Amino acid sequence: MMNLDIDNSIKNGVLYLYDHQLPNGEFCCYISADDEMKMCVTHSNVFPTSLIAYSLLNLRSIPEVNEILEKCAAFLQYHIMRGGAWNNFTVLNPLFPICPPDVDNTVCASLVLQKLGKPSIDNSGLILANRTTKGLLYTWFTLRPKLNPSKNYWLLSLREFKHPIKTFLFWRNTEASRYDVDAVVNANALLYLGLNEKTIVMLNYMIEIISSEREGDCDSWYRNPFTIYYFFSRNYKAGIKELAPIVKLMTDRILHNIKPDNSFGESVLDTALSIISLINCNHDSIVLDQAIKYLIEQQNRSGGWIRRGVYYGGPKKRTTFGSEEMTTGFCLEALALYKIHKGKQNNEN
Repeated sequence: MMNLDIDNSIKNGVLYLYDHQLPNGEFCCYISADDEMKMCVTHSNVFPTSLIAYSLLNLRSIPEVNEILEKCAAFLQYHIMRGGAWNNFTVLNPLFPICPPDVDNTVCASLVLQKLGKPSIDNSGLILANRTTKGLLYTWFTLRPKLNPSKNYWLLSLREFKHPIKTFLFWRNTEASRYDVDAVVNANALLYLGLNEKTIVMLNYMIEIISSEREGDCDSWYRNPFTIYYFFSRNYKAGIKELAPIVKLMTDRILHNIKPDNSFGESVLDTALSIISLINCNHDSIVLDQAIKYLIEQQNRSGGWIRRGVYYGGPKKRTTFGSEEMTTGFCLEALALYKIHKGKQNNEN
């Protein structure tokens, strides 16, 4: 019965996203100034499409998912910038000329195109040229008073001179800084670039954050520890076993936040991220079964999980981002991973 419920839930969730994807391949994103996102407006963004596409990769056996992913890929390819970089905002957004491209959008979009086997520009040199003296990655491709060997870095950064006053106000009025170094950005870059002598500093950075219990304040835009666990655990799932020292720490902290109704944290989104992280960390217990049951029960008749919830936003949460489509994407990823996880168990028995 449980397998049937999961299959129906996945089917309905996929159809929800299929019906809610925009003709250009984009998925809706809302911008707000509060956690519940009751007062919000739509914002044309690249990032939600990258995240949702990645969440659907394990469901490519479903025809509608393949159609969704093809449209996502075309959307991402259309918005690629010089050197293989991406901006958070689409060309339709008035903030596109002002906001600099960033590493997080760049590696997440690149990961999706890589997984889908789509042709893309080799942007590893550009990404690695955006490092601090300690080897960690800056979040933004933007002007800083230091030498940089990458021609594409300079051509991207010099966009600022087209709108000098607006650019000045952007850095002054937003919560971003030219010198931001964020944990998730480095974790996602590690996942994309792989572990090597140039990225091992990112690995050590992640281990230090969890070991010192700083996951709630290690990133300017991801202020939710469950999001940190999600992105960090993806690296372990991908085979970076050097993260083993923090796997039990993350697992224990997630399990410590289980609620009497078998949810995690404060939302459906937190629950989905927790399930994914636990499976990525090779955890197995009845807790997963109960959390999946809770997730299915929270699904709306429309097929989606309609509680938005903040997925990312600045430290003071002047600006927060989220959408029903994003929440639905993570719920589908949780269900798909759980189904694969149980399938492996059955094969072993």
